[in-house]
Amino acid sequence: MVSLNRAVLSDQVKEILLKRILDGEYSPGDRLVEMHIAQEFEISQAPVREALRELEALGFVESEPYRGTRVRAVTKSELTEIYPVRAALEEVAARAAAVHLAGNVEALEAELEAMLAAAEKGDLYEEVQHDVEFHRLIVEASGNRVLQDMWRSLRIEARTLISVLKAHIGGYELAEMHRPVLEALAEGDAEKAGLLLRNHVEYFGELIMKGDSA
Repeated sequence: MVSLNRAVLSDQVKEILLKRILDGEYSPGDRLVEMHIAQEFEISQAPVREALRELEALGFVESEPYRGTRVRAVTKSELTEIYPVRAALEEVAARAAAVHLAGNVEALEAELEAMLAAAEKGDLYEEVQHDVEFHRLIVEASGNRVLQDMWRSLRIEARTLISVLKAHIGGYELAEMHRPVLEALAEGDAEKAGLLLRNHVEYFGELIMKGDSA
Protein backbone atom coordinates (compact mmCIF):
# COMPACT_ATOMS: atom_id res chain seq x y z
CA MET A 1 0.00 0.00 0.00
CA VAL A 2 1.32 3.45 -0.94
CA SER A 3 1.04 6.11 1.77
CA LEU A 4 -0.54 9.38 0.60
CA ASN A 5 -0.99 12.78 2.19
CA ARG A 6 -4.70 13.64 2.17
CA ALA A 7 -4.16 17.23 0.94
CA VAL A 8 -4.42 16.91 -2.84
CA LEU A 9 -4.90 13.23 -3.52
CA SER A 10 -5.40 13.46 -7.28
CA ASP A 11 -2.09 15.30 -7.74
CA GLN A 12 -0.22 12.71 -5.70
CA VAL A 13 -1.84 9.80 -7.55
CA LYS A 14 -1.01 11.48 -10.87
CA GLU A 15 2.67 11.89 -9.91
CA ILE A 16 2.98 8.27 -8.76
CA LEU A 17 1.31 6.90 -11.89
CA LEU A 18 3.36 9.21 -14.10
CA LYS A 19 6.61 8.04 -12.51
CA ARG A 20 5.59 4.43 -13.03
CA ILE A 21 4.88 5.13 -16.71
CA LEU A 22 8.19 6.95 -17.20
CA ASP A 23 10.14 4.28 -15.33
CA GLY A 24 8.62 1.59 -17.55
CA GLU A 25 6.74 -0.09 -14.70
CA TYR A 26 3.62 0.44 -16.83
CA SER A 27 4.14 -0.29 -20.52
CA PRO A 28 2.23 1.09 -23.52
CA GLY A 29 -1.08 -0.76 -23.75
CA ASP A 30 -1.25 -1.65 -20.05
CA ARG A 31 -4.67 -1.08 -18.48
CA LEU A 32 -4.96 1.28 -15.51
CA VAL A 33 -8.05 0.22 -13.56
CA GLU A 34 -9.55 2.89 -11.29
CA MET A 35 -10.82 0.42 -8.72
CA HIS A 36 -7.51 -1.43 -8.42
CA ILE A 37 -5.51 1.80 -8.06
CA ALA A 38 -7.97 3.12 -5.46
CA GLN A 39 -7.67 -0.12 -3.50
CA GLU A 40 -3.87 0.03 -3.62
CA PHE A 41 -3.80 3.58 -2.25
CA GLU A 42 -6.76 2.97 0.09
CA ILE A 43 -8.69 5.95 -1.26
CA SER A 44 -11.95 6.50 -3.15
CA GLN A 45 -12.07 6.25 -6.93
CA ALA A 46 -12.79 9.98 -7.45
CA PRO A 47 -9.18 11.25 -7.07
CA VAL A 48 -7.94 8.33 -9.18
CA ARG A 49 -10.43 9.27 -11.91
CA GLU A 50 -9.23 12.89 -11.79
CA ALA A 51 -5.58 11.80 -11.93
CA LEU A 52 -6.27 9.64 -14.99
CA ARG A 53 -8.06 12.56 -16.68
CA GLU A 54 -5.02 14.76 -16.13
CA LEU A 55 -2.68 12.08 -17.47
CA GLU A 56 -4.91 11.78 -20.53
CA ALA A 57 -4.71 15.55 -21.08
CA LEU A 58 -0.91 15.25 -20.91
CA GLY A 59 -0.97 12.47 -23.48
CA PHE A 60 0.28 9.63 -21.29
CA VAL A 61 -2.90 7.56 -21.23
CA GLU A 62 -6.00 7.19 -23.40
CA SER A 63 -9.53 6.20 -22.48
CA GLU A 64 -12.13 4.43 -24.60
CA PRO A 65 -15.79 3.79 -23.73
CA TYR A 66 -16.29 0.31 -22.24
CA ARG A 67 -12.56 -0.45 -22.60
CA GLY A 68 -11.17 1.68 -19.79
CA THR A 69 -7.87 3.53 -19.61
CA ARG A 70 -4.60 2.32 -21.09
CA VAL A 71 -1.06 3.66 -21.21
CA ARG A 72 -0.79 5.42 -24.53
CA ALA A 73 1.60 4.10 -27.18
CA VAL A 74 3.42 6.72 -29.25
CA THR A 75 4.47 5.62 -32.72
CA LYS A 76 7.65 6.63 -34.50
CA SER A 77 5.46 8.02 -37.27
CA GLU A 78 3.76 10.38 -34.80
CA LEU A 79 7.11 11.56 -33.42
CA THR A 80 8.41 12.12 -36.96
CA GLU A 81 5.59 14.62 -37.38
CA ILE A 82 5.86 16.18 -33.91
CA TYR A 83 9.55 17.10 -33.72
CA PRO A 84 9.86 19.36 -36.80
CA VAL A 85 6.76 21.25 -35.64
CA ARG A 86 8.11 21.49 -32.11
CA ALA A 87 11.49 22.76 -33.41
CA ALA A 88 9.80 25.50 -35.45
CA LEU A 89 7.53 26.55 -32.59
CA GLU A 90 10.34 26.72 -30.06
CA GLU A 91 12.51 28.76 -32.44
CA VAL A 92 9.75 31.37 -32.66
CA ALA A 93 9.21 31.14 -28.89
CA ALA A 94 12.90 31.68 -28.10
CA ARG A 95 13.13 34.70 -30.40
CA ALA A 96 10.17 36.34 -28.66
CA ALA A 97 11.29 35.24 -25.19
CA ALA A 98 14.71 36.84 -25.67
CA VAL A 99 12.95 40.19 -26.00
CA HIS A 100 10.32 39.71 -23.30
CA LEU A 101 12.69 38.28 -20.68
CA ALA A 102 15.08 41.24 -21.02
CA GLY A 103 17.90 39.20 -19.51
CA ASN A 104 15.79 38.00 -16.58
CA VAL A 105 16.57 34.28 -16.80
CA GLU A 106 16.65 33.29 -13.11
CA ALA A 107 13.80 30.77 -13.50
CA LEU A 108 15.58 29.11 -16.43
CA GLU A 109 18.85 29.05 -14.48
CA ALA A 110 17.04 27.30 -11.63
CA GLU A 111 15.72 24.62 -14.01
CA LEU A 112 19.20 24.07 -15.46
CA GLU A 113 20.68 23.72 -11.97
CA ALA A 114 17.90 21.28 -11.08
CA MET A 115 18.73 19.25 -14.20
CA LEU A 116 22.39 19.10 -13.18
CA ALA A 117 21.47 18.07 -9.62
CA ALA A 118 19.19 15.33 -10.93
CA ALA A 119 21.95 14.14 -13.30
CA GLU A 120 24.34 13.98 -10.35
CA LYS A 121 21.88 11.69 -8.56
CA GLY A 122 21.23 9.66 -11.71
CA ASP A 123 17.52 10.47 -11.50
CA LEU A 124 16.37 10.55 -15.14
CA TYR A 125 12.72 11.00 -14.21
CA GLU A 126 13.44 14.18 -12.24
CA GLU A 127 15.86 15.51 -14.85
CA VAL A 128 13.37 15.11 -17.69
CA GLN A 129 10.68 16.91 -15.67
CA HIS A 130 13.02 19.91 -15.32
CA ASP A 131 14.02 19.62 -18.99
CA VAL A 132 10.38 19.89 -20.09
CA GLU A 133 9.84 22.76 -17.64
CA PHE A 134 12.86 24.64 -19.09
CA HIS A 135 11.28 24.48 -22.54
CA ARG A 136 7.83 25.33 -21.19
CA LEU A 137 9.17 28.49 -19.51
CA ILE A 138 10.63 29.68 -22.81
CA VAL A 139 7.34 29.01 -24.60
CA GLU A 140 5.41 30.86 -21.88
CA ALA A 141 7.88 33.76 -21.99
CA SER A 142 7.10 34.22 -25.68
CA GLY A 143 3.81 35.82 -24.68
CA ASN A 144 2.19 34.23 -27.74
CA ARG A 145 -0.95 32.39 -26.62
CA VAL A 146 -1.55 30.73 -29.98
CA LEU A 147 1.99 29.35 -29.96
CA GLN A 148 1.58 28.20 -26.34
CA ASP A 149 -1.62 26.30 -27.16
CA MET A 150 -0.02 24.66 -30.19
CA TRP A 151 3.05 23.63 -28.17
CA ARG A 152 0.95 22.13 -25.38
CA SER A 153 -1.11 20.20 -27.94
CA LEU A 154 2.05 18.35 -29.03
CA ARG A 155 2.13 16.61 -25.62
CA ILE A 156 5.92 16.52 -25.35
CA GLU A 157 6.76 12.86 -24.87
CA ALA A 158 8.81 12.49 -21.65
CA ARG A 159 8.93 8.70 -22.02
CA THR A 160 10.78 9.12 -25.29
CA LEU A 161 13.23 11.60 -23.78
CA ILE A 162 14.10 9.09 -21.07
CA SER A 163 14.59 6.34 -23.66
CA VAL A 164 16.94 8.61 -25.64
CA LEU A 165 18.89 9.45 -22.50
CA LYS A 166 19.36 5.79 -21.66
CA ALA A 167 20.41 4.89 -25.21
CA HIS A 168 22.40 7.89 -26.45
CA ILE A 169 23.14 10.69 -23.99
CA GLY A 170 24.27 11.03 -20.39
CA GLY A 171 22.21 13.09 -17.98
CA TYR A 172 24.97 15.66 -17.44
CA GLU A 173 25.42 16.10 -21.20
CA LEU A 174 21.69 16.68 -21.62
CA ALA A 175 21.66 19.39 -18.97
CA GLU A 176 24.68 21.19 -20.42
CA MET A 177 23.09 21.22 -23.87
CA HIS A 178 20.68 23.83 -22.49
CA ARG A 179 23.39 26.24 -21.33
CA PRO A 180 24.07 27.95 -24.71
CA VAL A 181 20.32 28.61 -25.08
CA LEU A 182 20.21 30.07 -21.58
CA GLU A 183 23.22 32.30 -22.29
CA ALA A 184 21.74 33.59 -25.55
CA LEU A 185 18.50 34.45 -23.77
CA ALA A 186 20.43 36.17 -20.97
CA GLU A 187 22.21 38.26 -23.62
CA GLY A 188 18.91 39.10 -25.29
CA ASP A 189 20.18 37.67 -28.60
CA ALA A 190 16.90 36.63 -30.22
CA GLU A 191 18.37 35.24 -33.44
CA LYS A 192 21.00 33.15 -31.65
CA ALA A 193 18.54 31.85 -29.03
CA GLY A 194 16.05 30.83 -31.69
CA LEU A 195 18.63 29.03 -33.82
CA LEU A 196 20.19 27.22 -30.85
CA LEU A 197 16.87 26.01 -29.52
CA ARG A 198 15.71 24.85 -32.93
CA ASN A 199 18.96 22.90 -33.43
CA HIS A 200 18.62 21.39 -29.95
CA VAL A 201 15.10 20.09 -30.61
CA GLU A 202 15.99 18.86 -34.10
CA TYR A 203 18.99 16.98 -32.67
CA PHE A 204 16.71 15.11 -30.29
CA GLY A 205 14.29 14.37 -33.09
CA GLU A 206 17.13 12.81 -35.10
CA LEU A 207 18.20 10.65 -32.14
CA ILE A 208 14.64 9.41 -31.68
CA MET A 209 14.36 8.50 -35.35
CA LYS A 210 17.65 6.57 -35.19
CA GLY A 211 16.68 4.49 -32.20
CA ASP A 212 13.84 2.13 -31.38
CA SER A 213 12.75 4.16 -28.37
CA ALA A 214 9.32 4.95 -29.83
